[in-house]
This record gives sequence, structure tokens and C-alpha cells, in this order.
Amino acid sequence: MGLAAVLRDADAVVVGNTGPAHLAAAVGTPVVSLFAPTVPAARWAPYGVPVELLGDAWAPCRATRATVCPVPGHPCLASVTPAEVVRAVGRIRRGAAAPVASGVLEGGAAAR
Repeated sequence: MGLAAVLRDADAVVVGNTGPAHLAAAVGTPVVSLFAPTVPAARWAPYGVPVELLGDAWAPCRATRATVCPVPGHPCLASVTPAEVVRAVGRIRRGAAAPVASGVLEGGAAAR
């Protein structure tokens, strides 16, 4: 069984802003994404399925396009708690998430 099939059969997927997040969206699976703001969510978040983005959209690494965190302590994602991930999955499963990335990152400030 390939990754696409596993993702297709899932109720939701929790994943970083990586290829599997976009593959999950491509097969119709809702995504909870641990999303570092090194790239703009409006352009790079999974599309076409319910999406919850977690992280600090205004962390110092925002818009750097860095592939390795340039900020000690990873502040964009360090504030995301397991409880926040569980709440995001609950919203996805209840159908309370936006059909496309909303620009609000639970672990940080709303996108401006």
C-alpha cells in the first residue's frame, strides 16, 4: 500500500508543511499542518480540503524561505502544544475547519 492510499483512507492527517500534506489534500484528506511561516500560507498551504494551520505566523523566520530554521529554539513551532493538535484534529473531524487555509495559526497570531 502506498502513501497516497494510506492518506486517502485517513480521517485526517497531522503533518508538517511537506509533500505528504499536499498529497493528503490531493487525495481529499483534511490536513492539520504544523506550518512554519518561512513561506506564505496563502500560497503554500494545502488546498481544496479542510485545513488547520498550527504555528506562529509572525515568528522571526517568516518569509525567509529557509529550509533550516535560522532562529534558535524554533519559535514558529515550539509554541504548538499536543493539546492544540488534538483540538485542531477535532475541528477537522467535526467539519469546523475552513475548506482552504484560513491564515490563522492557532499557536500564534492571526495572519494580518
